[in-house]
Amino acid sequence: MDTRTRTGPLVVIVGETASGKSAAGMELAKRFNGEIVCADSRTVYRGMDIGTAKPTPEEQAQVRHHLLDVVDPDQAFTVSDFKQLAEEALDDIASRGKLPIVVGGTGLYVDALLYDFQFRSPASPALRQELSALSVDELQERIRADGLELPENARNPRHLVRVLESGGELGTKKPIRKNTLVLGLGFDREALRQRITARVGDMVTAGFVEELRGLVSKYGRDVSALQGPGYRALRGYVEGTSNLEEAKALFVQNDMQLAKKQRTWFRRNNSIHWVENREDIVDIATTFLNKKPN
Repeated sequence: MDTRTRTGPLVVIVGETASGKSAAGMELAKRFNGEIVCADSRTVYRGMDIGTAKPTPEEQAQVRHHLLDVVDPDQAFTVSDFKQLAEEALDDIASRGKLPIVVGGTGLYVDALLYDFQFRSPASPALRQELSALSVDELQERIRADGLELPENARNPRHLVRVLESGGELGTKKPIRKNTLVLGLGFDREALRQRITARVGDMVTAGFVEELRGLVSKYGRDVSALQGPGYRALRGYVEGTSNLEEAKALFVQNDMQLAKKQRTWFRRNNSIHWVENREDIVDIATTFLNKKPN
């Protein structure tokens, strides 16, 4: 791996779900000969396309995207896996003279790259299999029994398993990567709700219900990949316990809760330059890319 590419410019775009990060990343990539590395814990899964707002085949044909469709929904994928693959992608992009652009709303994935997290050795397959068979309540009880702290999202099985695998440690963290511009797209709560509501309607029209039925049929309803906001919300409709309008309303509610968690995570990072429209992103990125690195 050519570590010289690590000193080249990197642009990172973060923000809440439905904030327009992907569109902003596409615009920058077209303007500055870039390629996108997706920092999203759901779009890594094959077949989960509509419900994760994965870039369409047409968008991927216009701009090359990395870290999409990496594993099947029933396969394990950790932040350590993401970091390794993302760093390889960043080095590859930069070595070909293109601008790497990281786009995503999974804060831990983004921070793993920005601050070069060094993770502990992965747990044994036997331990992972043992932990994966436990319920959320059982995982929480085991964490407390081991004297460890619950993760921020204490209902996410993957996060709970990671705490137990790592003994409560994520690993070491370095200063933020040099020559990096981190941009955040923000909206007021009501504007974001309107964007999320419109997107949910578009997803259903595009065939999200059919996508979910196919995934449940192939992998079962309880795989952790299908615990995302949209898949959980529409499952009631697929299983006949709610009507479509109720399921869509729950989807919006779940996404708003996700947005709040993302906002809380990213607002703690003082390195993020917050903007409210894509025009500002282009202007700021142009200034950054035209300056000489420190």
